[in-house]
Amino acid sequence: MALINVIIREAKKQMIEKNNKKTIRSWAFFDWANSAYNLVITSTIFPAYYTIITTTKEHGDKVEFFGRTFVNTSLSNYALSFAYLIMSFALPILSSIADRRGNKKSFMKFFTYMGGLACMALYFFKLDTLEMSIIFFALAAMGYIGGVLFSNSYLPEIATEEHQDRVSAQGFSYGYIGSVVLQLVCFLFVLKPEWFGIVDASFPPRLSFLLVGVWWIAFSQIPFSVLPNGKPQTDKVSTNIIKDGFSELAKVWEQLKQIKKLKGFLLSFFFYSMGVQTIMLAAAGFAEKTLKLGTAKLIAVILIIQLVAIPGALLMSFLAKKWGNVNVLMMVVVIWIGCCVYGYNITNEYQFYSLAAIVGLIMGGIQSLSRSTYSKYLPQNTLDSTSFFSFYDVTEKLAIVIGLFSFAYIEDLTGNIRFSIIALASFFIVGLVFLALLKKTERKELVKL
Repeated sequence: MALINVIIREAKKQMIEKNNKKTIRSWAFFDWANSAYNLVITSTIFPAYYTIITTTKEHGDKVEFFGRTFVNTSLSNYALSFAYLIMSFALPILSSIADRRGNKKSFMKFFTYMGGLACMALYFFKLDTLEMSIIFFALAAMGYIGGVLFSNSYLPEIATEEHQDRVSAQGFSYGYIGSVVLQLVCFLFVLKPEWFGIVDASFPPRLSFLLVGVWWIAFSQIPFSVLPNGKPQTDKVSTNIIKDGFSELAKVWEQLKQIKKLKGFLLSFFFYSMGVQTIMLAAAGFAEKTLKLGTAKLIAVILIIQLVAIPGALLMSFLAKKWGNVNVLMMVVVIWIGCCVYGYNITNEYQFYSLAAIVGLIMGGIQSLSRSTYSKYLPQNTLDSTSFFSFYDVTEKLAIVIGLFSFAYIEDLTGNIRFSIIALASFFIVGLVFLALLKKTERKELVKL
């Protein structure tokens, strides 16, 4: 009898009550926890600190990395691209194993701790620790990428289809708020070190990296304490985890090929993500190179984008409920095309501020709505949600690699970063075409019904 009670309790732990407010809030706190990495490490303090300490009188912007010479910014971009490529290959296998064995929260924890500890290790980043610091920088990116995938896969499990837009928007909103809160704390140390009696100029940014890791791991305990591990798809335990992964991946791939809407959405998502993600990662560099805004103004711009993204995510969720997801995505992609054209023509900082506000509004919306739209197209009550979301995640990561490479190549080829911005419009146009085809597929399916 005692054994039966234990089995029942364990079974209940693996069940998720959909649309439960506590579960949804707990899940959203994972975005709150890890978005600090995206803002502090990817977008603001780390890039500024990295450029400053790797630019010297003796060598200019050249650095030595395990005996090879690189331009400093190229080295960090190579490290980031390498991290994205590694995860693009690894995640489909790992997610398939997680689905098959029902242990996706274990993977979520692993990547979270890896990313958080790597950020904390960046506290020791100085010029004489460059090699190890670049490795930690790449590991932090890999931790972020992996954690996001396994977190995203919970969306169809915690919310019914009609609530997924709202829940996805809630997660992004928590992320934007959490990242801004920690960013402001870090800025106090970075911009006003004299308030705290800090003499070492390198200490405030290094302390920021440490705080990101602590924040990331600490707030992740909220979803970890509530979300279940998942239900194994088989009672048989195989010792060949790679075979398990490929077997599960092949099964999901066969399902995906049969779902026209899912294939159509992934194609459109791939192309417009090239534009969205590249703009998000390259915006600060574009502003500095074309308008010479300076660090303080760039920080202000990034904060504007983060804050405006919160109502943007909520607004798109509201509009999707009234007009439909694909219609709203098409509208937002058209606005992105307009932003590329406007960005090509800007000549002063005030125009850039207005562009940043628009980008922030649609950035939160398109990310949130893309995640929930994909979730809605998945087979209902599927046990393969992590594997399905791995295809979504890999699509986005490959789009980032191609988008960033195209952006850099066009600038190298033309000598003008503005041409890189206008070229991004072509990615959005292709994505818009595939969204139109997706809309046509949806209409055909409705007629059949």
